[in-house]
Amino acid sequence: MVETTHKNDKQQFEKWSRSVALIGTRGYPSYYGGFETAIRNLAPELVNMGWDVTVYGRRGATRLNDPDADARVVTRVTRGLETRNLSTLSYGFTSTFDAAVRRPDVALVMNVANGYFLPLLRARGIPTLVNVDGIEWERAKWSPLAKRVFRTGAECTARWASGLVFDARAIETYWQDTFRVQGTFIPYGGEVPPPLPVPEGLAHRRYVLMVARLVPENSVPQFFEAVPAIAARHPVVIVGSSGYGGEWDDAARSLAASHSSVSWLGHLSNDSLLLALWQHAGVYFHGHSVGGTNPSLVQAMAAGAPILARDTVYNREVLGSTGKFVAADPDAIAKAVLQLMGDQTELEDVGQANVQRADQHYSWKQVCSDYDRALRALLRD
Repeated sequence: MVETTHKNDKQQFEKWSRSVALIGTRGYPSYYGGFETAIRNLAPELVNMGWDVTVYGRRGATRLNDPDADARVVTRVTRGLETRNLSTLSYGFTSTFDAAVRRPDVALVMNVANGYFLPLLRARGIPTLVNVDGIEWERAKWSPLAKRVFRTGAECTARWASGLVFDARAIETYWQDTFRVQGTFIPYGGEVPPPLPVPEGLAHRRYVLMVARLVPENSVPQFFEAVPAIAARHPVVIVGSSGYGGEWDDAARSLAASHSSVSWLGHLSNDSLLLALWQHAGVYFHGHSVGGTNPSLVQAMAAGAPILARDTVYNREVLGSTGKFVAADPDAIAKAVLQLMGDQTELEDVGQANVQRADQHYSWKQVCSDYDRALRALLRD
């Protein structure tokens, strides 16, 4: 099953050590999405806390020569099918099978789609802590079949997981009401960056930013429709792609081509640039509508971005009283953005309030400590 093993290959699941397998991401270190950001922070900290850590991943999805990578973290790469509908399931199966053979003391599993494979670990006496992520079966980007796969995976997770992690209180309530299960609340973390230079060609607090995967449930259609009105007065920077090309990538490209004040940067794996974009933005529009605590939202807060968010229970939970909220309506978005951009003093105040909230409630130090505690609670004596 395993295609590649690299780094300290001797550091495996010895019986006398406390070992954890991290399953369900693209690997370590990877810069693809929220799960990968969490693993980049969590894996080294678990090593610091006394764990032998192995992260399962995919070929070509990690930076093998990343200078920031911790050499103590073991990476195992298994085979899978690189398709939109089958990649998660295929890699989930092969990594779970390999972990079942190697028998770590505990497994941290990301994503309920991997719930189908939990019996493999249970049969080998391996307790599992599952981060359930958001409510994937309600996301518009998935086909009816994919939604059924996620929903059934959630049912399997509720039945077979040893422990559950909810990244938002609203998600915790949903699982309690729907599946009658309890778990642990552990949100995503954010890192407060040092002062960074203003990105080239931009000015501090003088541009509008959107960072998102370009899919409809992230309010991409509504924001794109609002862009011409915003771009007539302020530069607009769009970061992200669908990951597979298509309609909304084409729309972003068209906006950048037809408006000189609009820039589309596509997917960014340069963390320093992304942090700088958040740190110096006038308004960061966060349009995510489905899921729990969004990693991008937390990191934008920690970077000090003034945030205008789509009005959802999840975004209100994260931002609290520091947030500004708007309906998913192009006219409302344009009006709210322009109003906020007109008061530079307020933008600075809101940005600083966001940093304080992120540091108080969403620090990586606390997040990693909470995962360590939850994993140790499942260990066999």
